[in-house]
Amino acid sequence: MQHTELLEPIKSFLLCETPDEWVAEAKKAENLPVLLSDHLICELKAAQTAMWLIRKYAVDKDSANNLLAWLEPYEKFVYRKEGDLDTLAKNLKFSKSIVPKAESKLRQDLIDKMVSLIKEELHHFYQVLEIIQSRGIPYENITAGRYAKGLMSNVRTHEPETFVDKLICGAYIEARSCERFSRLAPYLDGELNKFYVSLLRSEARHYQDYLTLAQSISHKDITERVIFFGKIEADLIKSPDPDFKFHSGMPIYLGVLDSETTKTD
Repeated sequence: MQHTELLEPIKSFLLCETPDEWVAEAKKAENLPVLLSDHLICELKAAQTAMWLIRKYAVDKDSANNLLAWLEPYEKFVYRKEGDLDTLAKNLKFSKSIVPKAESKLRQDLIDKMVSLIKEELHHFYQVLEIIQSRGIPYENITAGRYAKGLMSNVRTHEPETFVDKLICGAYIEARSCERFSRLAPYLDGELNKFYVSLLRSEARHYQDYLTLAQSISHKDITERVIFFGKIEADLIKSPDPDFKFHSGMPIYLGVLDSETTKTD
């Protein structure tokens, strides 16, 4: 396994590894289009999540509008199929000023970490789209899987607990992405293997940034809450899931086949 040392903290953080059954399904050539399309959308969603956190908790109205404009071309491509690689390339960088709501080290730390994350996610979005188009894979906007919703549905509804929980959920999503990059990379062709390994290197720190921010905001130790979401996340990964996606759970057909085999016997 490549980058074992880099992955050790991530594996210690996650409460389970990706099941071999998911890897077996993911490495099938016929599932590559849906994996790449879902990966593309996941990169946008990661950027949107970071953007929402900045706008909600850290910046003034004008800065929030400038940030929204930054993501708009990517959202138009995903949801309306408007634009192309050239259009997106012009929006990879963000040059507008960002003004915090008030003088606060925490707000500035949130801005710095999340803006850096957004830049990386949009760059990765662009790279995934390049791969999709170079392989002649038609982009189709697919429905969201259960994974992120399954985590976010357990977020508390009062502040600052809402903020803390959303950051912890972000940490798990980023950590699981890295773990899946590492599980899948060895079974991909040279171009995709190299790309996924590069993503692993660049994104490995994202989950730690989320956890650091969560602890900075919380009035008490977040360990109990981290474990709470860790159990939910592990269940989403290990339990049967009929909708195969980048973050999906156990392919459900396995359980169906086992049941049918038992009846036949």
